[in-house]
Amino acid sequence: MDSPEEEIKRWVNQIALICLSEDFQTLKKELETIYSKSNLEDFRTVAFQDALYAFLAQEEENLSINSGRG
Repeated sequence: MDSPEEEIKRWVNQIALICLSEDFQTLKKELETIYSKSNLEDFRTVAFQDALYAFLAQEEENLSINSGRG
């Protein structure tokens, strides 16, 4: 079992890889375009959060499937 520090480092590494990916950047930009038209106050932040959540959820689903839980 990972120590809390190792767990945090694993999450930070995973998030960094996601945020630097071309797919993430594309989704974030698409969401920014959609959200800017809906007059969200801080549409760039919301787009970033939603894109990151979508990628993290996909990663979690992939882990579940690969470990036989899905």
